Amino acid sequence: MNRTRILLADDHALIRAAFASLLQTSFDVVGTVADGRSLLDEAARLRPDVIVADISMPRLNGLDALQQLQSRLPATKWVFVTVNEDPDLAAEAFRLGASGYLLKHSAADELFAAIRTALHGGRHLTPLIGQGVPLSSFLASSHPAQAELTVRQREVLQLLAEGRVMKEVAEILGVSTRTVAFHKYEVMRRLHVKSTAELVQQAIRMGLIRP
Repeated sequence: MNRTRILLADDHALIRAAFASLLQTSFDVVGTVADGRSLLDEAARLRPDVIVADISMPRLNGLDALQQLQSRLPATKWVFVTVNEDPDLAAEAFRLGASGYLLKHSAADELFAAIRTALHGGRHLTPLIGQGVPLSSFLASSHPAQAELTVRQREVLQLLAEGRVMKEVAEILGVSTRTVAFHKYEVMRRLHVKSTAELVQQAIRMGLIRP
C-alpha cells in the first residue's frame, strides 16, 4: 500500500525539520520548501496528496498559494499550521478550500488527525480556536479576513510589505515596474491607505506577513 505523500512548506528551517521527522514515521515526506513561490513549483512537480503549510511565508503566503494551485491540483489536500489565532483567517482558509487549520502549539497527535481527516474528505479546525463550536457554525459566524483584492494585487501588497522595491517586485512577478506601480495604486485606493506604513499594517491584518 502506497504511503500518503506530503509536501511541507514553512520558512523556519527548524520547524521544517521537526515536522519532517515527525510525519515521516507515518507518511512519505516528498519535499520541503521555505517560501510560497517555491511551494508553487514543487507542488506542481511533486503532486503531493497533502500540503502542510504555514500561512505567513515570504514571497507568497499560504492562502494565495492555495488559490493558485487549487485548479492545477484539485485532489491535493491542504492543512495549515500557523501561529495566527485569528478565527476570521481560519474561516477564510476553509472558504478557499483548506481541509485543516491548526496552531503551531497544537499537539502532535492533532496534526496526524487533521491529515487523516483531510484524506477522508473531512475538515479539521483546532479546538484552540473553534472552542468546540461546529465548523459549519464557525464559518457562518465569521467574516472574511481578506480585502476585495485580486490575486495579483495581493501578491504585490505582500511583496511591498516585505520591504521589496518595485523593481524587485517586478522581477519576482515577471511584469514591468509600471505594472507594479499600477497595482500598488489600486491596492492603496481599495484599502483606503495613503502610505507604505499603512500598507504594511494592512498586510499584517490580512495575515500576509508577520508583525
